Amino acid sequence: MASSSRRGGDFYGAAPYRSREGLSTRQVASSDEIQLRIDPMHGDLDDEITGLHKQVKLLRNVAQEIESEAKFQNDFLNQLQMTLIKAQAGVKNNMRRLNKSIIQQGSNHVIHVVLFALLCFTIVYFWSKFSRR
Repeated sequence: MASSSRRGGDFYGAAPYRSREGLSTRQVASSDEIQLRIDPMHGDLDDEITGLHKQVKLLRNVAQEIESEAKFQNDFLNQLQMTLIKAQAGVKNNMRRLNKSIIQQGSNHVIHVVLFALLCFTIVYFWSKFSRR
């Protein structure tokens, strides 16, 4: 890749890429293919092929790294999803228990509040009765 450089203007129009000497590429309009034109007058083709081979290896390594990272991320997301499902089930179960507890003890709380209010009212009544004397 270090031996490649861009040269503009003299091939096919739309941003041609040309290596040192002899090879040039251009995008084909309707697909992802690249056309390769070899100019036998310039350069050593073996060096060009070796350079292309190194670039293909580099791209393959990058693709493998992307694949392994994607697998890692997918596994991580699956684990996170399972953790969230378990947490949601735990919260749901605790809410069910809390609602049962409130329903069972709710009437007792109302009775306690009413008795406390009556006690407070009785204390205030007797206090006001005895404080006048």
